[in-house]
Amino acid sequence: MADFEDELLLDAEDDARTVAYIRAYLPQELKEKFSDDELYYFLDVIIDYYAQSGVLDAEPDADGYIDIDVEAIAAHLAKQAKKDNMGDFSVEDLRWIVEGEMEYAESQCEE
Repeated sequence: MADFEDELLLDAEDDARTVAYIRAYLPQELKEKFSDDELYYFLDVIIDYYAQSGVLDAEPDADGYIDIDVEAIAAHLAKQAKKDNMGDFSVEDLRWIVEGEMEYAESQCEE
């Protein structure tokens, strides 16, 4: 059981690093607009979107990249946040969160 608990701890640490990265990635005018709880919420919704949409199962292009529609993910976040009574967020603002998460993930692949 310790392995499962260790994995949960590692996941929580990675989520904390991701949220910190996203916060740093946001433009100054958006840094105060989102709480850490909201960023954790949006991170969870992004992960769920990737898992349910099948986007990560797509065939990579010749350079090994998968085409991910940032606008579609941001629109999904806005819709889900409204549905979950988290608030009314603009797709334009949420794009920054999606892009920040993608940049963090890419930076981890480079290490």
